[in-house]
Amino acid sequence: MHTTANQPLSSGFYDRSDVLTIARELLGKIIVTNFNGELTTARIVETEAYAGVTDKASHAYGGRRTARTEVMYGEAGVAYVYLCYGIHQMFNIVTNKVDIPHAILIRGAEPLTGIPVMLQRTGKKTADFTLTRGPGNVAKALGINTSRTGHSLLEDKFYLTSDGFVPPEEDIIATPRIGVDYAGADALLPYRFVIINNKYVSGKPIRK
Repeated sequence: MHTTANQPLSSGFYDRSDVLTIARELLGKIIVTNFNGELTTARIVETEAYAGVTDKASHAYGGRRTARTEVMYGEAGVAYVYLCYGIHQMFNIVTNKVDIPHAILIRGAEPLTGIPVMLQRTGKKTADFTLTRGPGNVAKALGINTSRTGHSLLEDKFYLTSDGFVPPEEDIIATPRIGVDYAGADALLPYRFVIINNKYVSGKPIRK
């Protein structure tokens, strides 16, 4: 499903039943934010899939619905941004049909455009690999916070696009998710997708 750069990915990209396929296909896609005239873009290198009501690691496990998680039950292609530990903004993308609360967390991205703006937002002095490594850093650098939850990613100012780059199959690996030990057996599911040898991937270095 190819789309030209600067054109948002279509609703059909997100509105599919297999959250794992979408999480894998998000690798290489570009996040675009243009808030207050400040353009920043970054290429996704790490994602985690959350499979809704049957997934013990999901906020929607067992059909749980709260004011915070209600957005997960809405239209595909919408941002779900929540606060973790009262500090980190976590940018997720809602997928699948209405009332099926699948979501994908963006865990790592490689900066492309607007690095000076990212440095300003994060308070960092130099653009090292920590700038957009880990979900909290991705959101902070790109200016994504909880005020953006429920925002459609099909519009301008904040969306995902493709410049045609697709990581080679041999460069993608699936691993268990990070920080979901509370999910019991579901913590072991290979629902995290990374581009290997990319320095913006969080956690321990991954080699094949």
